[in-house]
Amino acid sequence: MPARADGLLETGLMLDLLPVPAVTVALEGGKLQFNALNRPFRMAGLGTVAGESPLIRLLGTQLRRFLESDETWRETAWQFGEEVDCRYFRVLFARHDAHRGTPRCLVTLVDQTSELRTEHSLRREMATDSLTGLPNRAGFSDQLEELITIDNAESFAVLVVNLDRFSRVNACMGGLAGDELLISVARRLKGALRGRDILSRMGGDEFGVLLTLDEGPGDALHVAKRVQAALATPFRLSSFEIRIDCSIGIALGADNKGEPEDLIRHAQFAVKRAKTSGRTEVYHTRAFDIAREQFSIETELRRAIENGQMTLAYQPICDLGSGKIISFEALARWTNENGVAISPDEFIPVAEESGLIIPLGRWAMEEAARTLAAWDAATGGDSEVKIAVNLSAIQLQRDRIPEMVQAALERYGVSGTRLTLELTESAIVSDPDRISRTMLALKDLGATLAMDDFGTGYSNLAYLQKLPIDLLKIDRSFISGMLADRDKIAIVRAILSLAQALGMQTTAEGIETNELAQTLAALGCTHGQGYLYARPLPEAEAYSLLLASKA
Repeated sequence: MPARADGLLETGLMLDLLPVPAVTVALEGGKLQFNALNRPFRMAGLGTVAGESPLIRLLGTQLRRFLESDETWRETAWQFGEEVDCRYFRVLFARHDAHRGTPRCLVTLVDQTSELRTEHSLRREMATDSLTGLPNRAGFSDQLEELITIDNAESFAVLVVNLDRFSRVNACMGGLAGDELLISVARRLKGALRGRDILSRMGGDEFGVLLTLDEGPGDALHVAKRVQAALATPFRLSSFEIRIDCSIGIALGADNKGEPEDLIRHAQFAVKRAKTSGRTEVYHTRAFDIAREQFSIETELRRAIENGQMTLAYQPICDLGSGKIISFEALARWTNENGVAISPDEFIPVAEESGLIIPLGRWAMEEAARTLAAWDAATGGDSEVKIAVNLSAIQLQRDRIPEMVQAALERYGVSGTRLTLELTESAIVSDPDRISRTMLALKDLGATLAMDDFGTGYSNLAYLQKLPIDLLKIDRSFISGMLADRDKIAIVRAILSLAQALGMQTTAEGIETNELAQTLAALGCTHGQGYLYARPLPEAEAYSLLLASKA
């Protein structure tokens, strides 16, 4: 048996074509014996043993079938033995033209064991996480494809575990400590799972589990609790004991209408919700549909901002003593290309998440300054009114607010004293030092600074003392129904007393009746805003209302 150039062993057997019933194959004393030929062909290195081997039996069967057919050529693959010592052959049968009046057949066996073992080894390496030895994302996907079908999908679920503080450990203690932590987490997760569950490392600090559901979705929630309990004990890293929390998302096969791979994607989507909610989340189709709708809103909103399709509506803010309009709050409004009005409750959160709040906020500031200039020009001087513009927490973190406001004021020749800039408590606590510098710069421009929705956030009184805040806006949740709720009256009274002690003005939102306005005025509130005075109005109508209030 000669050696081929590529290192594989090849054996060629030239067989006389005899009547099919006369062709038999047997192994006698290590020799391949075709009794019709009456001459032996020695086979070495094919793992044969005394007596007829599986290889020889298969060779005889395949040769007989080939000779019975009308084919002139056939190629097939054979596999023999258990997984550890399995051997692989490529077998070719070729019928040759008659030689000296006798047809002949060439049988070629190529040993591909070494080549295929190397290929299998590489595949295993590509599907295995080198750090933990668990299947990686690709290997996990392969097992999903192999185990889950449309018919049995409801018997499975995918659980994704994301470590919440891993990045801090990795950054502060180094990569080796991070690797040690991942190995320890993998061991604990393995111990928390059942024997038939499949654990994988999806990448970074994220692990995936393929669960078999014996008693329905409750099994997945039970395993999630066991995982959280397993990670509750602190991990010892160097001289530290560190607790690592996790966020868990679950996707149930019964809710999956697509490919098995979609289970992973849906579970990862649920993990993002779990990071926000702080509890284990199960994927629901409606949540995914909402996310798709938000992407659609983001696409249309970006186009609307670029094409100047946004508008501002203006809601009056009145002096509770005199009833005169002293200011307008500028509120963004959007009607899409199909003529459908999109609520700010829908597009503002999308704008903040996508970063579109920055160009939207810049546009709103420019538009407010332009409106003030237009009203001044229409009245032949100072229209004696302010416009309040909201500043998002994202804007304050990412944009250069003082420079942006100054540029808008200079472009339209408006004084900074004509602006009220409204910030939320959450915006202030996100980065107090930076926000403090920004607020001081805005005060240098002459702007009035208001804390919006006061009482609904953190309400850190230290900020009220340290920051240059001029006005507190009492959230409508305290004003609505206040007259029938003694607790709300007590809260409003406390806010008004606090503002008076700190020398701040106050604006109550959500005023809808004269009785409510009179009560707030009696309690010491200075300004009011709500449907009692007007709904948010287009620019022209707001200006007409302003003129009417001065008459």
